[in-house]
Amino acid sequence: MVIDIHDLAFRWHEGAPSVLTIEAMQVTAGEYLFIKGASGSGKSTLLSLLAGVTTAGTGSVRVMGQALERLGSVQRDHFRADHIGYIFQMFNLIPYLSVVDNVMLPCRFSARRRDKALARGKDLETEARRLLRHLDMDHPELHGRSVTTLSVGQQQRVAAARALMGSPELLIADEPTSSLDADRRESFIRLLFSECREVGATLIFVSHDASLEHLFDRTIDLAAVNRSGQDMAAV
Repeated sequence: MVIDIHDLAFRWHEGAPSVLTIEAMQVTAGEYLFIKGASGSGKSTLLSLLAGVTTAGTGSVRVMGQALERLGSVQRDHFRADHIGYIFQMFNLIPYLSVVDNVMLPCRFSARRRDKALARGKDLETEARRLLRHLDMDHPELHGRSVTTLSVGQQQRVAAARALMGSPELLIADEPTSSLDADRRESFIRLLFSECREVGATLIFVSHDASLEHLFDRTIDLAAVNRSGQDMAAV
């Protein structure tokens, strides 16, 4: 089991209403899971908990068998760097780094991912270029450029390659296709599946766009499992 949530309750500060109340949620290894929900439904909060950026007030969030609430902040940072790749909605690429340097970035923070990347390629740059090619960025003349010169679609692929660098066991994608048209969204997701399959990663893909859910193994409607949202809707 890659993710195992039990009796989760999260609020931003004491006395505030609960944002997330999830009795149980599990994700198996190698699964491609689609989580849908409207803006404000708690999707980003859930991802922060899964990545160990925040911790549960009560209950447990286990990722790869590790109860994240039992780790200190530095330990969670190391765990995230070693095991989780994250594709942000706005990509969060480093503007003063080249395309290849952005992709290699996770290996600066995780010796584990560095070693796994080197096991797949003769050096980190070779592995970064391989990932870019697999994600439809087979344009070597772009690889040395600043990411600020790229189109939105190209930046998206760089962000995905960075998240996959060093074969993390869990890949989290937060609305990464929101700025693309429908054809490009599906094409990107299929490329993402292909690369996840090659490295054996589990994919958590979050979006408000329900038209994408047919591509995935399973869908969770956050509004259906988050009792906080149900309670607020009933007021």
